[in-house]
Amino acid sequence: MDKPEEILAKIQKLIDRNYGYKFEAYSFVLAALHYTMMPLSSPRHISGQEFCEGLRRYALDQFGPLARTVLEYWGIHATFDFGKIVFALVEVGLMRKTDEDTLDDFRDVYEFESAFNNKMVFE
Repeated sequence: MDKPEEILAKIQKLIDRNYGYKFEAYSFVLAALHYTMMPLSSPRHISGQEFCEGLRRYALDQFGPLARTVLEYWGIHATFDFGKIVFALVEVGLMRKTDEDTLDDFRDVYEFESAFNNKMVFE
């Protein structure tokens, strides 16, 4: 298991590669994995679609009507962005995937506008 400073270094490595996401986006996805897995009766692999739903529920739980605004501030505008973050985290060893998992599993799982329909804009 990685030590906290090793996790931070791995995330910083991703940010340095300029994938377009803020640090918080990566830490959010890691926390959302835990949130998504907790209700399961036993640990198992989850699909990209299942994880997208867990990410949606976690965002709404954490940020309420500000969820979409927060995610977009971090650079996340679609479920495909969640997939890019997941696969980047896999690349640095902070998440795992199976041979069957693909980035396309995260493509167009839901529309952000309808999934987070209470977007708040501050001027």
